[in-house]
Amino acid sequence: MTHPRPPRKPSSPRTAAAPAHQKAVVVSDEAKEGLGWLHTAKFLTSASKISQLPQGDMPEIAFVGRSNAGKSSAINTLAQQRQLAFASKTPGRTQLINLFTLGPREAPDAFFADLPGYGYAAVARGKKLVWQKVMADYLEVRRALMGVVLMIDSRHGFTPLDLQLMDFIAQRVKTGEIKLLVLLTKADKLTKTEAKQAIEGASAVLADFTTDDSDIAVTLFSSMRRVGVEDVAEQMIAWKKAMPERVHFELPPMPEGEGGEAVDDEDFEDDEA
Repeated sequence: MTHPRPPRKPSSPRTAAAPAHQKAVVVSDEAKEGLGWLHTAKFLTSASKISQLPQGDMPEIAFVGRSNAGKSSAINTLAQQRQLAFASKTPGRTQLINLFTLGPREAPDAFFADLPGYGYAAVARGKKLVWQKVMADYLEVRRALMGVVLMIDSRHGFTPLDLQLMDFIAQRVKTGEIKLLVLLTKADKLTKTEAKQAIEGASAVLADFTTDDSDIAVTLFSSMRRVGVEDVAEQMIAWKKAMPERVHFELPPMPEGEGGEAVDDEDFEDDEA
């Protein structure tokens, strides 16, 4: 009987407890290349329905996570742009899939998809069900989706809602159709012992989704202290190099009155926190 490979763990994760002057951080060539690619991110369009997204085979990487998991902060940090992804002060006000291009302006080679945050207690059940349906459809059937970056608050680990989202992508992850990177956010708030426990806890959950064909990784992350930024950049450039060649895509007209503003405010706590 063969056993599934455990998710890859980050080597020597950095912690916020170490003074910055103790040791200079060496950035690899792969991380530099990845950060350069991520810096090209530009807002393209917003969509409330899958049918409003561009058609074609441009590879997409989706960022998903609970509404207070630090998703917008992570996107802005990785792209080295302060307001690429906006945070709303009103929970649930804007629930759209926000799409960004990556690569040269005239010939982009991939999309970032910033999916609506989930988990606010203040949002009406009817709206929650609508968002859930849109996200489930996107994650289960979006042909161009090739990678998912899932934000998990490192202090809480996987919640029932996070596991429900994992169910949406489970089959595609197990077959290797979708690559998965789990970011344990707000890692600057953890002690070394807590950080180790967070990695072990997430790895135990992800073991149920790991097969010989899957590509799953987990790393500590902090936008505030830049923990894990280079690790993510290396992962992203590796994903880029594994992407198929760019093909033509068709962009439908943006629905009138809709613009891109991702919901995600780290100061809010929700019913699952």
